[in-house]
Amino acid sequence: MITDKEENMNLELKNAAQLAEFVIRERKRQHVSQTRLSQLSNVGVRFVRDLEDGKPSLHLEKTLNVLETLGVKVELSTPD
Repeated sequence: MITDKEENMNLELKNAAQLAEFVIRERKRQHVSQTRLSQLSNVGVRFVRDLEDGKPSLHLEKTLNVLETLGVKVELSTPD
């Protein structure tokens, strides 16, 4: 995790554009550049840019690495 400040927020993700907005907002909140995030996440800076552009066909493992680096917990749930 990049930051020591924790802020709980739940998001029901419906598309890549929503994930992009979330990643941009969280990265900026933590005052981290795309380059630094890519280094810490062990992905290329191009990948971070594509993620923040809402590209719908990104590698899941790399996406999870970026989210973990930002301290984001991913949870899945089944329908009620």
